[in-house]
Amino acid sequence: MSSLDKQEEASYFISDLIDSIKKRVVFLMAHWGILLVMGTFGALLGVGYAFIKNDTYTAATTFVVEDNKSSGGGIASALAGQFGLDLGGLSGGSGVLQGDNVLELLKSKSLLKKALLTSYDSAGTVTLADAYAKAYGFTSKWASSDKVGRVVNFSSKKGVFTRLEDSLLHVILKRITEKELSISKPDKKLSLFSLQITTRDEQLSQLLCQRLLAVTSSFYIDTKTKRVRGNVERLQQRVDSIKAVLNNKTYTAITAGRELLDANPAFTQGGEMQVEVTGRDKMVQAAIFGELTKNLEASKTALLQETPTIQVVDTPEMPLKKNEVSWMLALLAGAFIAKFITALYLFVTGGKQ
Repeated sequence: MSSLDKQEEASYFISDLIDSIKKRVVFLMAHWGILLVMGTFGALLGVGYAFIKNDTYTAATTFVVEDNKSSGGGIASALAGQFGLDLGGLSGGSGVLQGDNVLELLKSKSLLKKALLTSYDSAGTVTLADAYAKAYGFTSKWASSDKVGRVVNFSSKKGVFTRLEDSLLHVILKRITEKELSISKPDKKLSLFSLQITTRDEQLSQLLCQRLLAVTSSFYIDTKTKRVRGNVERLQQRVDSIKAVLNNKTYTAITAGRELLDANPAFTQGGEMQVEVTGRDKMVQAAIFGELTKNLEASKTALLQETPTIQVVDTPEMPLKKNEVSWMLALLAGAFIAKFITALYLFVTGGKQ
């Protein structure tokens, strides 16, 4: 095929395409009545959606995680640095539970479940899980279904739930984690975290946001300090035991001294030996008590250094942010979408008429 034939074919194709577009546009304009009807129908659907859709409430809290050990070992690292030593890797700063892991802990279903099983009312008869099931209509739905067929409650007093109750509770957990729980770190350079929970119940959103943060904070701090706290408890028991022995030795030494003073001078050799042995035991126990006390205080200081601080910056206060669909916006959006789909359909099929 020659270049001239190719140019004629391309010119014919472009002109044919332009004629086809013109034809479709004319066909589209001729059916403006259909566009008007469909636009009105879409607007009505949009308004209906705005009135049917349930309003939701968002509870948001921001908090800071301060981990002393993650900053290079605290006092020990600073002192070692003066001698050219780096104890950052030995101080626990590279541990598994660092501040960023709070994000993943907040998504934990076990911790979320623990928060959901806390009380919703002052009487403690209704849990957050019960309030959630009621707000979303799950309670009545489960009661009328063939698989459940009864009213299910998640009272924390039960202790152990049945297989059915556990499965229904996991339905709630899955919905919250996938659709209603948002966790973020606004600035990667800062230890500032944001937690948001959105539900249909305003009080439920507030309580669940607060309880989830409280449960996670407690778990995080307990896990970070478990080893050192155990050492402190064992040393405290040992110090208390040695203190009791030392007190007994003190009373025994005083009694032995009095008996020596009251004894017959001709028979004081045995009393003097008793006083000497008792005094020696007392000194040994006092030395042990002193060393254990120093170790205990050192362990308490280490515990304070290991204990992270979770400081709440902003709390979810009433009234919470209300998420509702504006009927005017829904009307315009519904009309536009309906007209666009109809126009697209008419434009595509117009050239075939």
